[in-house]
Amino acid sequence: MRAAGRAGRTVVLRLRFDDFARVSRSHTLPRATSHTQTILDATRRLLRAALPLIEERGVTLVGISVGNLDDRYVQLALPFAERDGTALDAALDAVRDRFGSSAITRGVLVGHDTGLEMPMLPD
Repeated sequence: MRAAGRAGRTVVLRLRFDDFARVSRSHTLPRATSHTQTILDATRRLLRAALPLIEERGVTLVGISVGNLDDRYVQLALPFAERDGTALDAALDAVRDRFGSSAITRGVLVGHDTGLEMPMLPD
């Protein structure tokens, strides 16, 4: 998925039992992703929920797919849930360190002259 620049929202688990009957279970994520651990966690939750069926009927096929694909740029979620904001501060600092202090600015200032700025000297 990542090599193709795709991300998906729906993880699907397909099962075929000993009697060749088939079932599928799915879970839709809040946002599209191609992150391996997120998809793996969703798959494991689906499989854990299906274990009673598997134990009762036996299984001959397990299939996993990701659907609801999106090939556009995926906006990552900022860690607003954290109360102290240290993760957000660390992310902003990392962007400024890598791309310079002008890489991040307030939205209302985009396209406007910010006036005189004091140069920042390295420590």
